[in-house]
Amino acid sequence: MSEHIEVVAAEEAKRRPDYTRALRELLLQIADDDYILAYRGSEWLGLAPHIEEDVAFSSMAQDMMGHAAMLYEMLEELGAGKADDLAHLRRPEAFRNAILLERPNGPGEYANEPHYDWAFAIARCSLYGIFKEIRLEVLTHSSYVPLKQEASKMLREHQYHSRYWRSWFMRLAGGTNEARSRLIAAVAQAWSDIGSLFPLGSEEEAIVRFGLSIGGDELARRWETSAQSLFEASGLAWPGDWVIPVRTGRDGQHTDDLTQVVAILSEVYRIDPAASW
Repeated sequence: MSEHIEVVAAEEAKRRPDYTRALRELLLQIADDDYILAYRGSEWLGLAPHIEEDVAFSSMAQDMMGHAAMLYEMLEELGAGKADDLAHLRRPEAFRNAILLERPNGPGEYANEPHYDWAFAIARCSLYGIFKEIRLEVLTHSSYVPLKQEASKMLREHQYHSRYWRSWFMRLAGGTNEARSRLIAAVAQAWSDIGSLFPLGSEEEAIVRFGLSIGGDELARRWETSAQSLFEASGLAWPGDWVIPVRTGRDGQHTDDLTQVVAILSEVYRIDPAASW
């Protein structure tokens, strides 16, 4: 059962160490999810199927990076460290993003024979987009007022992303046999990691008790209801039950893919962390 509290500012939160610890953990999960997927989205620059998709994915990546930056700044106010350091100086095991979001877009690297899978990008973004929309809706009722306010702003922006990803999901599902087959394969690939979205890590009990968010089981239930409507509309068969993987990312256990991403994202910043960015 959650406590009926409302915390209006960082200074008030910091007077409650247990509350601050749970809040920081939640904020890292939300920020890291968008930060890492924004990077994966940016890898489509110059590689998307059409110029319109190139521009769209770049724009959405910028939006998600902006969401992450805002949350890192909120963490800085809570005493978690400088926002830029949180983004660029943490080791991979300090990240709390879901495993699903760190997976590469396909074989190869951006500057070295990339053979990326557009269907996987659409499947992953569509499934994550449903989750993010539900999570943001929940956060508009969070006990931490600054998060509640920013969640409302993020939600308005994210709804455009969700509509875009959904339209492409429907387009591939209703396209040629090859397009549909590739989407089905991409969904199956994403499905093995879908359970990494829902856990809230070691602070889940406190996150729920302090009214910061609902629990992972309820997030999963709401996500499934919404995701099933997408599959029904697209005519794709529901892939079935998923499992919570051994490594979710919420506890700092990640794949080598994240190690590579973090190295790339931090490369320039590490040259001179004291510089003004």
